[in-house]
Amino acid sequence: LHTPMYFFLSNLSLVDICFISTTIPKMLVNIQIQRKAITYAGCITQIYFLILFSVLDISLLTAMAYDRFVAICHPLHYMVIMNPRLCGLLVLVCWIMSILNSLLHCLMALRLSFCENLEIPHFICELNQMIQLACSDTFLNNMVMYFAAVLVGVGSFLGILFSYSKIVSCIRGMSSAQGKYKAFSTCASHISVVSLFYCTTLGVYLSSAATQSSHSSETASVMYTVVAPMLNPFIYSLRN
Repeated sequence: LHTPMYFFLSNLSLVDICFISTTIPKMLVNIQIQRKAITYAGCITQIYFLILFSVLDISLLTAMAYDRFVAICHPLHYMVIMNPRLCGLLVLVCWIMSILNSLLHCLMALRLSFCENLEIPHFICELNQMIQLACSDTFLNNMVMYFAAVLVGVGSFLGILFSYSKIVSCIRGMSSAQGKYKAFSTCASHISVVSLFYCTTLGVYLSSAATQSSHSSETASVMYTVVAPMLNPFIYSLRN
């Protein structure tokens, strides 16, 4: 349990718990008391933690892809390369990057002016939904939001893609079928979680871009805010 893989897994589990905790308790309270109001400060706070833990989630998955790359392509040097100091540094960088990114979006949102008694057509406060309801100019907010999404989302995806291209190249060079199967099986859980995260996240943005229906957008959001974090422990636990 002290190997790098389990160190990253414990951090991922903590992030998933925190990620769900930012949305589900409030949603359950709303269902119970049939009152869906949220304060301005509460909405900003929810946006902050929602962005923080979603960015942290994908950053940790990128770090885990590098961990799998080292484990398969450099097995004899694995414990030397992935030493506790490097693992701690990778997680620390993920946290700092996520906090700064989330803080930037919230500070940008605070400069917007809103009319009173707004209705967000969603079960959570999402940044893009909040920006659409602003009465002031939102051009700068949209630019920052999309630039950060491309930088974090595409940057992480390219990092994962690079790691797996090296892994596939390494597996193809193996002579035994058993060795290939063993190498691939160590990546199966990680591939499943990455696919689940990116597919559900893309579903949210594609559904919101393709249709103005709030119901389809809510359904897609449930997938990445509830279903994906819930399935992650099952994927890794059953595999192990």
